[in-house]
Amino acid sequence: MAGIIDSNEDLPDPVDADGCFTEKVEDFKGLHVKDADKAIIAAVKTKGRLVSAGSISHSYPFCWRSESPLIYKAVPSWFVAVEKIKDNLLKNNKLTYWVPDFVKDKRFHNWLENARDWAVSRTRFWGTPLPIWRSSDGKEIVVIGSVKELEDLSGHKVTDLHRHKIDHITIPSRRGPEFGVLKRVEDVFDCWFESGSMPYAYIHYPFENTELFEHNFPGDFVAEGLDQTRGWFYTLMVLSTALFDKPAFKNLICNGLVLAADGKKMSKKLRNYPPPMDVVSKYGADALRLYLINSPVVRAESLRFKEEGVFAVVKDVFLPWYNAYRFLVQNAGRLVIEGHKPFTPLSHKDLQNSDNVLDHWINSASQSLVRFVHEEMEAYRLYTVVPYLLKFVDNLTNIYVRFNRKRLKGRTGDMDCRIALSTLFYVLLTTCKAMAPFTPFFTETLYQNIRKLLGPTAERSIHFCSFPPVEGESDERIERSVTRMMTVIDLARNIRERRNKALKIPLMEMVVVHPDEEFLDDISGKLGEYVKEELNVRGLITCNNPLKYATLRAEPDFSLLGKRLGKAMGVVAKEVKSMTQDDILNFEKSGEVVVSGHHLSAGDIKVIRDFKHPDGVNKEDIDAAGDGDVLVVLDLRQDDTLMDVGTAREIVNRVQKLRKKAGLEPTDSVEIFFRTLGSKNDGQKNNTLERIFKMQASYIQEAIGSPIFEMDMLPSDAVVLASEHFDGVANGSFQISIARPSICIVDDKLGNLCNGNFDLVEGVKVYLQSRDFGALKEELSMFNDKLRVSLDGVPEVEVTHGQHFFLSLGDLKRHT
Repeated sequence: MAGIIDSNEDLPDPVDADGCFTEKVEDFKGLHVKDADKAIIAAVKTKGRLVSAGSISHSYPFCWRSESPLIYKAVPSWFVAVEKIKDNLLKNNKLTYWVPDFVKDKRFHNWLENARDWAVSRTRFWGTPLPIWRSSDGKEIVVIGSVKELEDLSGHKVTDLHRHKIDHITIPSRRGPEFGVLKRVEDVFDCWFESGSMPYAYIHYPFENTELFEHNFPGDFVAEGLDQTRGWFYTLMVLSTALFDKPAFKNLICNGLVLAADGKKMSKKLRNYPPPMDVVSKYGADALRLYLINSPVVRAESLRFKEEGVFAVVKDVFLPWYNAYRFLVQNAGRLVIEGHKPFTPLSHKDLQNSDNVLDHWINSASQSLVRFVHEEMEAYRLYTVVPYLLKFVDNLTNIYVRFNRKRLKGRTGDMDCRIALSTLFYVLLTTCKAMAPFTPFFTETLYQNIRKLLGPTAERSIHFCSFPPVEGESDERIERSVTRMMTVIDLARNIRERRNKALKIPLMEMVVVHPDEEFLDDISGKLGEYVKEELNVRGLITCNNPLKYATLRAEPDFSLLGKRLGKAMGVVAKEVKSMTQDDILNFEKSGEVVVSGHHLSAGDIKVIRDFKHPDGVNKEDIDAAGDGDVLVVLDLRQDDTLMDVGTAREIVNRVQKLRKKAGLEPTDSVEIFFRTLGSKNDGQKNNTLERIFKMQASYIQEAIGSPIFEMDMLPSDAVVLASEHFDGVANGSFQISIARPSICIVDDKLGNLCNGNFDLVEGVKVYLQSRDFGALKEELSMFNDKLRVSLDGVPEVEVTHGQHFFLSLGDLKRHT
């Protein structure tokens, strides 16, 4: 130190409160410091001491209100002696848990290590007055600790602690009347002192709520921005350490700064950000919340706010999530529309008896979600929850709902439908409860409808419900198998795309190659039908011999091994790449290997399977894809049967698009009528399409969920909702018409569906379709006065409005 300034003496202060030089600078007394620049340069030049004169452009602080330049001015201040408690500050910091931890261990720790005494006074009018009364000679100082103490010492009643209400109050000197009175110093507290006092001040401790404070201090959790390492976090720690030698909090989440899309600070003046309430009105508060939670900002990094990011949350999270809920509601309502017993969720005990593998998988996955949210929230890691939720919602909609559409729509039997709907119901309920803290409005909306099925004891709000507990162990095997199944499906889709084979074109066979017998058992057994249906393949073969369809090679994981091995990485990488087929197989079996004296485990080495074409098969007839774990081989050869099935899928696709074009809901009951047309070239009827419509009729009808008839059976008074011609299918054309239901079908092949009274409205035609028309005629003999039964396969009868009859055929299906 040069000894120019002593901490116990007043600082040199040649500038007054208006920014002008005082009499201490005689040559420039009264001049504003900014106006004195030219005069100072001239004076230095006159004395022959000028080395250089010029202007340099640089950043400079301005008042954000008046936009006038600011000056740095040394002023006397009141300080908290932070340097005396520095060691305690460092000790207490170690007792806290921060997310992310590098802010605590680096930024905040370094700030505390270099902490200086804290200037807590400000020369302003508005603010909390410093409770310091001082004598005129500065030798007597009293720091007031309460209103009562001030009243006792001054003899004045105190009702307001603002400056203009207490500055006139004086305290008699303890030294005697000849020393006058003590007056309050003019300064007010730095507002950060008040912020740091929050844990005590908000409950008026120590004057009230002593027990409440002692039971809740230190606080469990605080959160603020990265800039508060030198602000609120610091003042909290300083005051709690000075007062109690404890940290003020146990856990802390530190967020980064939200910037404008251009990387600049958000500015009202520049208007470089969308108005927050406009974003909320457009996308919802939950979408904005999830966007921020899933961004770098919760990892103490900066975020460039982009409105399209909020929209992506709506598109990728809320719409699929809502569609799964909507699918449940639609199909629960469908049961009533079709005359079945209303849907009520089955008990968990009944659902445990389900033999459907995807029921077990989604229940296990929902428990894994709950367990994950529990663990991550315990660790205050907000940023890991949304990616996991994204994956779960994607799995729920694109695996469970998509693969179980037939079950959920009741096409596999009433009981199986109720099991699937109940499973979906409980999964959605669990998901809503787990995600309620993150998406409070969306989950509340879903819950208000879902809770109607829970009975009168259900909580009135999702936010009154307890957080779902983790019930039982997750089935890791089935979760792993379904994950691999989706990998298999993705790999097969990639092959189809690469070889220009659309999914509507069926393929003969696929082979899944993997050494894990459990996975192969799952993929060929419980999951096999889903794989074949999703990929449109007729057969699925598994193979646990990786050398039959592939050659193996090993690659080191440089990202994992580089830091660990350092300079030895080159030698180890070379040896890993030179591993033989047998070496790799032994490594996969044992899960470990020693290379150049270094122990490597399964995650350190990637085993890559390169496809090897089988002998006797043309390269254009087979292709494969792998991800280093599983290999998928597709037989691309086709025959006439496969082509017919592919055409049937194309027809289904056209019908579904026409349904959508007509604005129909999935639960709307309609009838489909078709007619094959002549080709554009010769006008001749297409026999291939005719044959496909007849041979694939059962598949088409099951896929679209509606009965399909030839156009000749369309009643003249039918209400046609949509009709369209389609060209270019199997080198032909056909017409599809969608009509309101007008036909009652009695078919002895449909199973014992129903017996009872049926009211037929005026104009409805009854078609009897049976393998044994003689038996049908005998059954209906009692109704010969009302029904005319012919043996040509298409008997019909007109009935008048309100007429009813009793059918006891055992086999009945009616579309109304």
